[in-house]
Amino acid sequence: MAINGMAQTPMPPYVAVIFTSVRVDDDLRAYNDMADEMAALAAIQPGYLGMESVRNEQGTGITVSYWCDDAAARAWKANARHLVAQEKGRDYWYKAYHIRVATVTRAYGKDV
Repeated sequence: MAINGMAQTPMPPYVAVIFTSVRVDDDLRAYNDMADEMAALAAIQPGYLGMESVRNEQGTGITVSYWCDDAAARAWKANARHLVAQEKGRDYWYKAYHIRVATVTRAYGKDV
C-alpha cells in the first residue's frame, strides 16, 4: 500500500532495489505500457513490499522497489516477462542506467 506515492514498508531489515535511468524520447507509449505492466506484475510477486518512482522533465528517473529479502529481489530480476522489459530497456529505452541493491537497516519518517 502507498500513501501519497510513498511505499509503506515494514520494520527493517528489507531489501531496496534502486533503479536510476536516463530515458530516450522514442516510443514513449510502448515504454509507459511496459512500465505499467511491470508495476502490476511486481506487485503480485512473492516478497514484494512496494515501489516508489519519479522522473524529471529531462528523462532522468529513479524507481525503488522494496522486497522482503534478497532472494525475492533476485526472483523478480529473473522473472521471464521482466527479463523482456530489461532487454528492451537496454536496447531501446535507456541512454544510461544503474541498479543498486541495498539492505535497509534503519527507516523512519512522518506520514500524513
